[in-house]
Amino acid sequence: MYSIMRKIIYIFLLKGLVVFAQIGGESVFNFLNVSTSANQTALGGKNITLINDINQPIWNPSTINGDMSGQINFNFLNFLTDINYYSTSYAHYIDRRIGTIHTNLTYVDYGKFIAANEEGLETGIFKAYDLSWSVGYAYNFPKTDIYVGSNLKLIQSKIEQFSSLAVAVDVGVIYYKDDNPLTLALSLRNFGHQLSAFDEVKEKLPFEMLVGASYKLENVPLKWHVTIDNLQQWQVAKSNPSNTLTDINGNETVESISFVNNAFRHFILGAELFPEKNFNLRMGYNFRKSKEFSLLNTRSFAGLTAGFGLKMNRIKLNYAFSKYHPISNTHTFSLNLYLK
Repeated sequence: MYSIMRKIIYIFLLKGLVVFAQIGGESVFNFLNVSTSANQTALGGKNITLINDINQPIWNPSTINGDMSGQINFNFLNFLTDINYYSTSYAHYIDRRIGTIHTNLTYVDYGKFIAANEEGLETGIFKAYDLSWSVGYAYNFPKTDIYVGSNLKLIQSKIEQFSSLAVAVDVGVIYYKDDNPLTLALSLRNFGHQLSAFDEVKEKLPFEMLVGASYKLENVPLKWHVTIDNLQQWQVAKSNPSNTLTDINGNETVESISFVNNAFRHFILGAELFPEKNFNLRMGYNFRKSKEFSLLNTRSFAGLTAGFGLKMNRIKLNYAFSKYHPISNTHTFSLNLYLK
């Protein structure tokens, strides 16, 4: 019984829980593709063109800049069931020759579990967690508005006495100019190797390639964001067994995924009202989550996100609301402190 429980927990936590962030649970450490930033979450969850968000470098390290120096950020995500995400980011400007260094620590607490032996007798309580620590740096090509950056990440996951360790690298490129309303970005995330496995078989990391663009309207205080994710794999749509149709003769017809349906599942849209003010509103829509978490004959509002930001002197508070199921809501809180 103990071995069965162990395998169930392993599959549930690491392969089935957050598969919306990666292709169908085909990799380990999928928590790396869950946003813990309220700003980013409210815009759909995978934005890579935010210049003024100290959490952005863990999604696109090329956004690291000197304006982030002296900022420290704390994030809390109340995820599904008893799962909680905690993360903190900090940036420090060293000098003109070196520039700014960014670091982030993310911790996922899956709660407590009851351990039992083969006879079914309880033997105690154990915990499961995921942990990631990254250090990043960005470089501006001379006389251009093109920036390139990279993160080095150390990743650990632990379930009872079983643990796994991995290293990964993120690489990002961004085109940004203060007086240009258009921002373009490319990000390659989680390219790495599992150093030690839970079992004897090592698994792939949740590598993904994203492109993004942002555009600020000239006469309206509105900024649009669009992200295309999972470019490394075209076919991301899977047939939903719940949508299988059965006729009166018992013949089953499996859901068919069209070319357009699959294409739209790569898109994430976001909009930000009053993006440069002390108070702003945000909304986002993730097409893939909307499709994969939808229910027959029920309006679930899956894929929709919303939030706001409020800045008061040296403190900024961000909040995001997202929905996965009619009876399940998630809340993300971010607190940003400007130390300098």
